[in-house]
Amino acid sequence: MTDMAYARQFNIPPGRLGDVAAALGERGGITIAVADPDLADRHSPGVRGNLSMRAALAQALHGTGTEAVFYDSATARIVRQRAVPPPRIRPAPKPVMPVDVQTASDIIVTASKQNILLDTYPGSVKLLELEPGWLASNAAGGTAAITKLLPTLGSTNLGPARNKLFIRGIADSSFNGPTQATVGQYLGDVRLNYNAPDPNLNLYDMKRIEVLVGPQGALYGASSLGGIIRLVPNAPDTGNASATASAGIGSTRFGGLGGDGAAMFNLPVVDGRIAVRFVTFATREGGYIDDPSRGLRDINSTTSYGQRMTWRIENFVGLTVDLGVAVHNTTTRDGQYTLRGDTPLTRSNALSQPFKNTYYLAYFTARRMLGRAELVSTTSIVRHDLKTVFDATGSDGSTSPARFEEDNNIMLISHETRISGGGQKAPWVAGIASIYNASALSRSLGKPDDPVQITGVLNQQAEAAVFGQLSRPLTSTLTGTIGGRLTFAHSAGNLLDNPLDKSNEPSRNELRFSGTLALDWHPSGPFSAFFHYQQGNRAGGLAVAPSGSALESRKFAADDLSVSEIGIRLGDKEQDRLSIRAAIFFTDWNHIQADLIDNAGLPYTTNIGSGRIFGLDGEIIWRLSPALTVTAAAFLNNSDLYAPEPEFATLGERTLPNIPRNGSRVAVGWRKDFAPGINLNAEASLRFVGKSRLGAGSLLDIPQGDYAVGDVGAQLDFGRFGVSLDVANVGDVRANSFAFGNPFGMAQRDQMTPLRPRTVRLGINARF
Repeated sequence: MTDMAYARQFNIPPGRLGDVAAALGERGGITIAVADPDLADRHSPGVRGNLSMRAALAQALHGTGTEAVFYDSATARIVRQRAVPPPRIRPAPKPVMPVDVQTASDIIVTASKQNILLDTYPGSVKLLELEPGWLASNAAGGTAAITKLLPTLGSTNLGPARNKLFIRGIADSSFNGPTQATVGQYLGDVRLNYNAPDPNLNLYDMKRIEVLVGPQGALYGASSLGGIIRLVPNAPDTGNASATASAGIGSTRFGGLGGDGAAMFNLPVVDGRIAVRFVTFATREGGYIDDPSRGLRDINSTTSYGQRMTWRIENFVGLTVDLGVAVHNTTTRDGQYTLRGDTPLTRSNALSQPFKNTYYLAYFTARRMLGRAELVSTTSIVRHDLKTVFDATGSDGSTSPARFEEDNNIMLISHETRISGGGQKAPWVAGIASIYNASALSRSLGKPDDPVQITGVLNQQAEAAVFGQLSRPLTSTLTGTIGGRLTFAHSAGNLLDNPLDKSNEPSRNELRFSGTLALDWHPSGPFSAFFHYQQGNRAGGLAVAPSGSALESRKFAADDLSVSEIGIRLGDKEQDRLSIRAAIFFTDWNHIQADLIDNAGLPYTTNIGSGRIFGLDGEIIWRLSPALTVTAAAFLNNSDLYAPEPEFATLGERTLPNIPRNGSRVAVGWRKDFAPGINLNAEASLRFVGKSRLGAGSLLDIPQGDYAVGDVGAQLDFGRFGVSLDVANVGDVRANSFAFGNPFGMAQRDQMTPLRPRTVRLGINARF
C-alpha cells in the first residue's frame, strides 16, 4: 500500500494532463486514471519538489479544472471539478450519513465512439479494467482468457486462433467458413476481422476491454450482429521512458510443459512529441493428447509469438498521429479432440492435423480537436492466412491414408472518419466508413503426398456507409438516443478453378439500413434503467455446394437481426458495497447464415432458417469488506430455430448451435496490504457452462458442455516486482467442451474436446 503522506522528489515537466498523471502514478507507485479524453488533453503545470503524493497530485491538477477521487490508497481517478454552489441561509439540517457523490459515471465507454459515460450508456456493456498482475498471468491466453470472465461471451473450442466467438447467444454455427463473423473485434479504433475466426491476439499491455452487447449495425456495420469486442491498448507515452516484462512456466497434468514471456518498451524519441511503444511476446502451450498408433505424446501443443509497435506523434500540424503494426503467428501441431470410448486423452490417426494462423496488421490513426468536437480518422490493412489440415482417411471408402488441406487467404482494408461532440449530456457522432474484404478459399483432398485440388471459392465484398447517432435529454430524468447506418454493399464470388466464369454468380449490389433507438432513465437515487433496440445484418455470398449437389456452388442469402432489451442498474459498481446490472432481451434473427459440414465431411455454407432468443444477462458485485469482494454473473437464454429450412427440420430440440441455455461464474477476490508497496491479491472462481448442441440438423444434433470448472490464483507484489501462482481446472474436470475436431469423422458422432487438465503456472513480472 502506498504511503500517501511520504514525501519524495518529483521532477515532472508541464504537459498534457494525461501524460503528467501517468508519470506521477509511475513515480509514486499508484494508479491514476484519466478516462475522459477532454481532461487528458488539458495542460498541467507538472510537478516539482519534495512532496507527498496528495500534494504532488494537487500541484499537477492546479488550474486544470479537475480533481482527484481516491478509491483506495493506490487508485485515483481524475474527474471534472464539481461546481461549488453558493451558500444559502437555511435551517440547520438533520444529521445524515456522509455520501460519496463520485460514481462509476466518470468512466467513458470509448467503444460508443462518443463521450458517453458508463452509467448513462443506454445498453449492455461489459468493461474489464486489466490489472498488470492479471495480464502477466493471463495475457497469453488471448480471447480465451476473456471468455472465462464473461458468461455472456461464448466460443467454440477447435483450438487457439481458430475459434468462433459469440455474444449473448447470437451463434450461427460451430464451423469456420466464408460467412461474416457475428462478433466484430477491434484494437482501439482499428478493425481486426470481417469473416475470419478469432485471431486470439495476446493481451499483454492492454489497458482494458470493452464488450458492447447486441447488434452494433448502426455504429460498426458489418461483422457485429452479436456485438463488438474492443481491446484498448496502452498508448505511447511521449514524456517518460518505461518498460515491463513477465515470464511464466506451466505444467499440465498428463501433458507437457509450457511457458510464456512478454515485454513492453516505451521510449520517447522527441520529448513531449514523439514516442514509440513496442510489445513482444511468445507462448508455448503444452499438449495433453497422445497418439498411441504413431507412438507420439502431447501432440496438440501450440506455439504463438508476435509483436505490436505503435509510434505516436503529438501536435503534428495540430494532429495526434498513431502509426502501428501488429504481427501474431499461431501454430498447432495437431488437433485437440478425442473419440468417445477411447482411452481418455488419446486419439489415433494415420497422419497429423496441424493448423497455422498468420496475422499481419498495419494502421494509421489521426485525431484532433475542432473546438469542442473531436475528429478521428483510421485506416488499416489486414493480411490473414489460415492453413488447416485434416486426416481424411476413409473419405473415399478405402483405408488408405488421405489428407484434406484448406487454405484461407484473407485481405481486409477498412477506413473510418468520424466527428463527435456534444459533451456528456447530449453526445453525438457522425461519420463515413468503407471496407474491402477478399477471401480466397482453396482446398485439396487425396493422398498425403499428392492431394488433388478440389473446388474452391473467392468471395469479395466492398461496403461504403454513412452513420450517425444523437442523444438528447427529453426530460430532467430521461434521455433519448436515435441513430442509424446506411450501407451500400457490393459482393461478388466465383469458383477458384474457373475464375473467369461468373455466369452462375453475378455481382450483387444492396442498400441496407441498420438503426438503433434507446431511452435512458435516471430518477433520483442509485437506480437507473434503459431500453435499447438495435439492428444488424450480413451480406450474402457464394459458397461451395454440399457434396452430392448438382451444382459446384450456390449462393447464400443475406440475414438480418434485431434485439430489444430492457436493463437496470443499481448502485455504483466502482464504489458501492452492492451493485447490480441486469437486462432481459428478445432477439429476432431471419435467414440465418451458417457454415456447416456435409455427410462427406466437406464444409459448405447455407441459410438454415429463422430463430428467436429470449434471455437474461446480469452481474452482481458485493464488497463484503475493503479486502473481500464477491462477483457473480449469469447468462440464461432460450433459443428456438422456429422456421428452419426443410433440411434442418428435426423432431428434437431446435436450439441455436453452441450456446448453452445457462452459464454462470462466481468469483471471490481478496486483497491484503502488508506494507507500503507489498500486497497480496488472490482469487478463486467457479464457472459453469450448460448443455448445448453442436449444430442444426440431425447430423449435427450432438450434445456438448454441461460442466463446472474452478480456477484459483494469487499474486504477491513487492515494489516493482510480482510473483504469481495460478492453478487452472483445479478439480481436473473431464468434460466435452466441443463436439467437433475433424469433419471427416462427423458421421460417427463420437468426437469430443476435453478440457485442458489441471495446469499449474508459476510466473514473475516486473515494471521499470
